[in-house]
Amino acid sequence: MMMNRLLSTVAACTLPLLALGTIAAPTAADAQVQSRLVEITKSGKLRVCQYPMYYAISFRDPTTGEITGIDADMSKELAKELDVELEIVESAFGTFIADIQANKCDIGMFGIGATLARAQAVEFSKPYLKSSIFGIVRQDSEIKDWADIDQPGVTVVTTLGSYVEPFLRGYLKEATLSAISPPATREGELMAGRADVVMTDYPTAMKLKSEFDWPRVVASDVPLSVTPYAYVVPQGDQVWLNYVNLFIDTVAMDGRLEAFAEKHGLTEILVK
Repeated sequence: MMMNRLLSTVAACTLPLLALGTIAAPTAADAQVQSRLVEITKSGKLRVCQYPMYYAISFRDPTTGEITGIDADMSKELAKELDVELEIVESAFGTFIADIQANKCDIGMFGIGATLARAQAVEFSKPYLKSSIFGIVRQDSEIKDWADIDQPGVTVVTTLGSYVEPFLRGYLKEATLSAISPPATREGELMAGRADVVMTDYPTAMKLKSEFDWPRVVASDVPLSVTPYAYVVPQGDQVWLNYVNLFIDTVAMDGRLEAFAEKHGLTEILVK
């Protein structure tokens, strides 16, 4: 009881002093000391969460084992600017928020859709890409256009935890939705005949179309759920977020971002 009175007295005395300026409030320098940016430069290592199954964004080449894509390139550039070693931490759309909150990585860089729901748990950088939603079917599919998708007997598959999933749960009225997670893949479900159409974004749709002869892309007459893609950092670290935003501005202005987008066939959805 006496301790509670003491704490109450200290709090009552401290608040007026803060207001009067007798006791200094936390400064920008204090925030910097606590920032992940300082931790990264001190440790000499940048830990980047990436989903290694995302075509044109962060996809592991089965022949080399190397992760390729625009965010594979961007993460290397970020580590280079920081003059630190890059460490890739494998993550997924269904787990990246928990991974960030558990301090498994310093930043998520794999084309993460910036949504209001996710923004309640992580901080988003400035967007660098944006995409609508597309359907992918086999060349011999009976699905010919967008109107054929939301029909009884049609099974739609997408990635568990992606921004596409909650949109489809509200959008589809007749078709059945199946949300899968690794090691299963949307493409595998389609090829095995357990799904009729894959719902995904522009990067995956264009990459599959360019590399294989079996996919056919089905697009809506109007863009659906256009979503900005950004990087994610832990909440409450404005210093680190500011640095990431400055990095995005810098590579956009000096042409590196545009070059990476062109390299991976993503110029069409580059934020300008």
